[in-house]
Amino acid sequence: MINKIVETLHDAVSVIEDGAVILISGFGESGNPTELAHALIDHGARDLTLVNNNAGNGHVGLAALLESGQVRKMICSFPRSSHSEVFDTMYRERRIELEVVPQGTLAERIRAAGAGIGGFFTRTTIGTPLAEGKERREYNGQEYVLEDPLHADIALVKADLADRWGNLTFRLAARNFGPIMCTAAKITIVQARSIVPLGDIPPEQVVTPGIFVDRVVEVPNPGSEREMIERDFRYTVGDGV
Repeated sequence: MINKIVETLHDAVSVIEDGAVILISGFGESGNPTELAHALIDHGARDLTLVNNNAGNGHVGLAALLESGQVRKMICSFPRSSHSEVFDTMYRERRIELEVVPQGTLAERIRAAGAGIGGFFTRTTIGTPLAEGKERREYNGQEYVLEDPLHADIALVKADLADRWGNLTFRLAARNFGPIMCTAAKITIVQARSIVPLGDIPPEQVVTPGIFVDRVVEVPNPGSEREMIERDFRYTVGDGV
Protein backbone atom coordinates (compact mmCIF):
# COMPACT_ATOMS: atom_id res chain seq x y z
CA MET A 1 0.00 0.00 0.00
CA ILE A 2 1.39 3.37 -0.99
CA ASN A 3 1.39 5.69 2.01
CA LYS A 4 3.58 8.81 1.99
CA ILE A 5 2.23 10.26 5.23
CA VAL A 6 4.72 10.84 8.05
CA GLU A 7 3.61 11.62 11.58
CA THR A 8 5.78 14.57 12.54
CA LEU A 9 7.57 17.50 10.97
CA HIS A 10 10.86 16.25 12.36
CA ASP A 11 10.31 12.86 10.71
CA ALA A 12 9.56 14.65 7.45
CA VAL A 13 12.90 16.52 7.33
CA SER A 14 15.03 13.74 8.81
CA VAL A 15 16.39 12.76 5.37
CA ILE A 16 17.98 16.17 4.71
CA GLU A 17 21.77 15.99 4.74
CA ASP A 18 24.52 18.58 5.11
CA GLY A 19 25.30 20.39 1.85
CA ALA A 20 21.84 19.88 0.34
CA VAL A 21 20.36 22.19 -2.29
CA ILE A 22 16.81 22.93 -1.12
CA LEU A 23 13.92 24.49 -3.03
CA ILE A 24 11.54 26.26 -0.65
CA SER A 25 8.13 27.28 -1.95
CA GLY A 26 6.81 30.74 -1.22
CA PHE A 27 5.03 33.69 -2.80
CA GLY A 28 3.54 34.84 0.48
CA GLU A 29 1.93 33.06 3.39
CA SER A 30 -0.13 30.80 1.17
CA GLY A 31 3.07 29.14 -0.03
CA ASN A 32 5.61 29.50 2.79
CA PRO A 33 6.32 26.10 4.45
CA THR A 34 7.13 27.85 7.73
CA GLU A 35 6.76 24.80 9.93
CA LEU A 36 9.04 22.68 7.74
CA ALA A 37 11.67 25.44 7.85
CA HIS A 38 11.49 25.47 11.65
CA ALA A 39 11.76 21.67 11.76
CA LEU A 40 14.87 21.90 9.58
CA ILE A 41 16.43 24.28 12.11
CA ASP A 42 15.86 21.68 14.83
CA HIS A 43 17.16 18.92 12.54
CA GLY A 44 20.44 20.80 12.20
CA ALA A 45 21.61 20.06 8.63
CA ARG A 46 24.24 22.63 7.64
CA ASP A 47 26.08 24.10 4.64
CA LEU A 48 22.77 24.39 2.80
CA THR A 49 21.93 26.18 -0.44
CA LEU A 50 18.38 27.54 -0.42
CA VAL A 51 16.25 28.59 -3.40
CA ASN A 52 13.24 30.86 -2.93
CA ASN A 53 11.77 33.92 -4.61
CA ASN A 54 12.98 36.05 -1.65
CA ALA A 55 15.32 35.77 1.33
CA GLY A 56 12.83 35.57 4.16
CA ASN A 57 11.13 38.08 6.44
CA GLY A 58 11.31 38.86 10.12
CA HIS A 59 12.91 36.12 12.21
CA VAL A 60 10.64 33.21 11.27
CA GLY A 61 10.51 30.54 8.59
CA LEU A 62 13.13 31.04 5.90
CA ALA A 63 14.67 34.02 7.72
CA ALA A 64 15.03 32.00 10.92
CA LEU A 65 16.73 29.25 8.94
CA LEU A 66 19.25 31.79 7.61
CA GLU A 67 19.74 33.22 11.10
CA SER A 68 20.53 29.75 12.48
CA GLY A 69 23.79 29.75 10.53
CA GLN A 70 22.92 26.57 8.62
CA VAL A 71 22.80 28.21 5.18
CA ARG A 72 25.84 28.80 2.99
CA LYS A 73 24.16 30.31 -0.07
CA MET A 74 20.86 31.92 -1.06
CA ILE A 75 19.52 31.81 -4.63
CA CYS A 76 16.58 34.19 -5.05
CA SER A 77 15.02 37.05 -6.99
CA PHE A 78 14.32 39.54 -4.20
CA PRO A 79 16.98 39.38 -1.46
CA ARG A 80 15.70 42.61 0.07
CA SER A 81 12.05 43.04 1.01
CA SER A 82 10.11 44.94 3.66
CA HIS A 83 11.24 42.77 6.60
CA SER A 84 14.39 41.09 5.30
CA GLU A 85 16.74 42.37 8.00
CA VAL A 86 18.30 38.95 8.68
CA PHE A 87 19.60 38.38 5.16
CA ASP A 88 20.60 42.02 4.77
CA THR A 89 22.75 41.87 7.89
CA MET A 90 24.31 38.51 7.05
CA TYR A 91 25.17 39.60 3.50
CA ARG A 92 26.75 42.85 4.62
CA GLU A 93 28.84 40.88 7.10
CA ARG A 94 29.79 38.40 4.34
CA ARG A 95 28.33 35.46 6.21
CA ILE A 96 26.24 34.22 3.28
CA GLU A 97 26.61 33.96 -0.50
CA LEU A 98 23.99 35.30 -2.92
CA GLU A 99 22.99 34.42 -6.46
CA VAL A 100 20.34 36.77 -7.87
CA VAL A 101 18.08 35.32 -10.57
CA PRO A 102 15.20 37.26 -12.19
CA GLN A 103 11.91 35.77 -11.03
CA GLY A 104 10.70 34.52 -14.40
CA THR A 105 14.10 33.02 -15.11
CA LEU A 106 14.14 31.40 -11.67
CA ALA A 107 10.76 29.78 -12.29
CA GLU A 108 11.81 28.57 -15.73
CA ARG A 109 15.12 27.17 -14.43
CA ILE A 110 13.19 25.13 -11.87
CA ARG A 111 10.58 24.05 -14.42
CA ALA A 112 13.31 23.06 -16.88
CA ALA A 113 14.91 20.81 -14.26
CA GLY A 114 11.62 19.03 -13.67
CA ALA A 115 10.89 18.71 -17.39
CA GLY A 116 14.29 17.28 -18.29
CA ILE A 117 15.33 20.32 -20.35
CA GLY A 118 19.07 20.84 -20.62
CA GLY A 119 18.91 24.63 -20.67
CA PHE A 120 17.17 27.54 -22.36
CA PHE A 121 17.94 30.95 -23.83
CA THR A 122 16.41 34.17 -22.52
CA ARG A 123 16.98 37.91 -23.03
CA THR A 124 16.19 38.91 -19.44
CA THR A 125 19.72 39.57 -18.20
CA ILE A 126 21.20 41.04 -21.39
CA GLY A 127 23.14 44.20 -20.55
CA THR A 128 23.43 43.37 -16.83
CA PRO A 129 26.15 41.79 -14.66
CA LEU A 130 23.95 38.69 -14.34
CA ALA A 131 24.80 37.77 -17.94
CA GLU A 132 28.55 37.79 -17.38
CA GLY A 133 30.32 34.52 -18.09
CA LYS A 134 27.28 32.87 -19.68
CA GLU A 135 26.99 31.56 -23.22
CA ARG A 136 25.25 33.92 -25.65
CA ARG A 137 23.59 33.36 -29.00
CA GLU A 138 21.82 35.54 -31.52
CA TYR A 139 18.33 34.77 -32.82
CA ASN A 140 16.53 37.00 -35.31
CA GLY A 141 18.97 39.79 -34.65
CA GLN A 142 18.63 39.73 -30.86
CA GLU A 143 21.03 38.42 -28.25
CA TYR A 144 20.06 35.71 -25.77
CA VAL A 145 21.76 34.23 -22.68
CA LEU A 146 21.87 30.53 -21.85
CA GLU A 147 20.43 29.60 -18.44
CA ASP A 148 20.90 26.20 -16.80
CA PRO A 149 18.15 24.12 -15.17
CA LEU A 150 18.05 24.35 -11.38
CA HIS A 151 18.03 20.86 -9.88
CA ALA A 152 17.75 20.26 -6.14
CA ASP A 153 18.21 17.54 -3.59
CA ILE A 154 15.12 18.53 -1.59
CA ALA A 155 11.93 20.53 -2.08
CA LEU A 156 10.06 21.87 0.95
CA VAL A 157 6.56 22.73 -0.21
CA LYS A 158 3.34 23.99 1.37
CA ALA A 159 0.13 22.53 -0.08
CA ASP A 160 -3.53 22.81 0.80
CA LEU A 161 -4.89 19.27 0.44
CA ALA A 162 -3.01 15.99 0.14
CA ASP A 163 -3.86 12.30 0.22
CA ARG A 164 -1.74 9.31 1.24
CA TRP A 165 -0.49 8.88 -2.33
CA GLY A 166 0.88 12.43 -2.28
CA ASN A 167 -1.58 14.02 -4.70
CA LEU A 168 -1.72 17.75 -3.98
CA THR A 169 -3.81 20.86 -4.38
CA PHE A 170 -2.61 24.38 -3.62
CA ARG A 171 -4.17 27.55 -2.24
CA LEU A 172 -3.89 30.93 -3.98
CA ALA A 173 -0.34 32.01 -4.89
CA ALA A 174 1.17 28.82 -3.47
CA ARG A 175 0.60 27.39 -6.92
CA ASN A 176 3.23 29.73 -8.41
CA PHE A 177 6.35 27.87 -7.26
CA GLY A 178 5.08 24.82 -5.36
CA PRO A 179 4.17 22.55 -8.30
CA ILE A 180 7.35 23.11 -10.31
CA MET A 181 9.52 22.66 -7.22
CA CYS A 182 7.93 19.27 -6.61
CA THR A 183 9.15 18.09 -10.01
CA ALA A 184 12.71 19.45 -9.77
CA ALA A 185 13.92 17.78 -6.55
CA LYS A 186 15.14 14.29 -5.77
CA ILE A 187 12.99 14.25 -2.61
CA THR A 188 9.85 16.38 -2.15
CA ILE A 189 8.61 16.99 1.38
CA VAL A 190 5.19 18.59 1.78
CA GLN A 191 3.29 20.16 4.64
CA ALA A 192 -0.43 20.09 3.90
CA ARG A 193 -3.26 21.85 5.68
CA SER A 194 -5.35 18.72 5.46
CA ILE A 195 -4.69 15.11 4.53
CA VAL A 196 -7.89 13.72 3.06
CA PRO A 197 -8.97 10.15 2.24
CA LEU A 198 -7.85 8.73 -1.08
CA GLY A 199 -10.40 9.72 -3.73
CA ASP A 200 -11.59 12.88 -1.98
CA ILE A 201 -9.56 15.04 -4.38
CA PRO A 202 -11.26 14.79 -7.80
CA PRO A 203 -8.66 13.74 -10.38
CA GLU A 204 -9.22 16.87 -12.46
CA GLN A 205 -8.43 19.02 -9.40
CA VAL A 206 -5.07 17.40 -8.65
CA VAL A 207 -2.36 19.97 -9.37
CA THR A 208 0.70 17.88 -8.47
CA PRO A 209 0.41 14.10 -8.92
CA GLY A 210 1.75 11.96 -6.12
CA ILE A 211 4.54 10.57 -8.32
CA PHE A 212 6.44 13.81 -7.59
CA VAL A 213 5.93 13.68 -3.80
CA ASP A 214 7.83 11.58 -1.27
CA ARG A 215 6.70 12.69 2.20
CA VAL A 216 3.58 14.46 3.47
CA VAL A 217 2.96 15.78 6.96
CA GLU A 218 -0.29 17.39 8.09
CA VAL A 219 -0.10 20.91 9.55
CA PRO A 220 -3.76 21.85 10.08
CA ASN A 221 -3.10 25.28 11.59
CA PRO A 222 0.00 26.75 9.95
CA GLY A 223 1.31 29.88 11.60
CA SER A 224 0.84 33.30 10.06
CA GLU A 225 4.25 34.77 9.30
CA ARG A 226 2.69 38.22 9.11
CA GLU A 227 1.36 37.91 12.65
CA MET A 228 4.61 36.46 13.95
CA ILE A 229 6.56 39.34 12.42
CA GLU A 230 4.17 41.88 13.93
CA ARG A 231 4.79 40.50 17.42
CA ASP A 232 8.53 40.08 16.76
CA PHE A 233 8.46 36.31 17.28
CA ARG A 234 11.90 34.77 16.84
CA TYR A 235 12.20 31.05 16.26
CA THR A 236 15.02 29.23 18.03
CA VAL A 237 15.92 25.55 18.29
CA GLY A 238 13.42 23.61 20.34
CA ASP A 239 10.60 26.15 20.15
CA GLY A 240 8.40 23.65 18.36
CA VAL A 241 5.90 24.81 15.76
